[in-house]
Amino acid sequence: MQKITLSIALLLCLSFGAFAQIEGGKAIVAKNAELVKVQDGFSFTEGPAVNRMGDVFFTDQPNDKIYMWAAGPNEIRPFMENTGRANGLYFKLDGTLIAAADENNELWAISRDGKKEKVLVSSFKGVKLNGPNDIWVVPKGGLYFTDPLYARPYWERDPEMQQDGEHVYFLSEDGAQLFRVDEDLVKPNGIVGTPDGKTLYVADIGAKKTYKYDIREDGYLINKTLFCEMGSDGMTTDEKGNVYLTGDGVTVFNKKGDQIAHIAVPSKWTANVVFGALDRRTLFITATDAVYTLKMKVRGVW
Repeated sequence: MQKITLSIALLLCLSFGAFAQIEGGKAIVAKNAELVKVQDGFSFTEGPAVNRMGDVFFTDQPNDKIYMWAAGPNEIRPFMENTGRANGLYFKLDGTLIAAADENNELWAISRDGKKEKVLVSSFKGVKLNGPNDIWVVPKGGLYFTDPLYARPYWERDPEMQQDGEHVYFLSEDGAQLFRVDEDLVKPNGIVGTPDGKTLYVADIGAKKTYKYDIREDGYLINKTLFCEMGSDGMTTDEKGNVYLTGDGVTVFNKKGDQIAHIAVPSKWTANVVFGALDRRTLFITATDAVYTLKMKVRGVW
């Protein structure tokens, strides 16, 4: 009898611990949802991107690999090796995977069968980029990417700053135009926009701030405003306009910039986050050596 009582108590403690990881998430997290470790054993997971079927592709940058989380069977599969040390990823509507391949400071287009189609960006005004990091593809065409400097041990080039600062760039759909859209950030990193293509969020992890911009038809940004006093490594949004920032777990802000939830993750660093599965109700989290999922009430947008 005593053993049964202790077992029940232990089960309750374990359950309580799982639920206690989520603070203030009743409006967005599914009832009784627990953070589930899907797989570990990676070196540093990053850049999750979701395709039309809800499968999530993510990078293990130190090992130069991209993996796929197959949402249906809930399993991890290898997708691509020799990825150019891909970091951030994002899918275009046609299924092309765009990668921030910072081995040679480039943007790549990757086909559905895991082959490099072409280099989209290799320099800006004839000078190498610092190291493209994160990407957001505009629904109507074109994309934005951040270019902070994180010196990599595998670089053979000069590890110092290549450009005159760490900036945000826009690349037109046809690839003919590449220009800066913000030159006043300390270290831009996470980036995400709204599904209507009208608003862009950029996290300045160096200044511990996230900014909000209006997007013009020509790709330029206007009306820059402070969104919240927190930077981020990666970012995503949901159907209610909430914005998810990473670093110390996942911190969620509503569209006004007020914090509404925090999801603790058992890792020293949570790098990135995206909504996956066919119904977009599974939060997929990359955190150093592992990836996690969490069932949500809200849907992600794509």
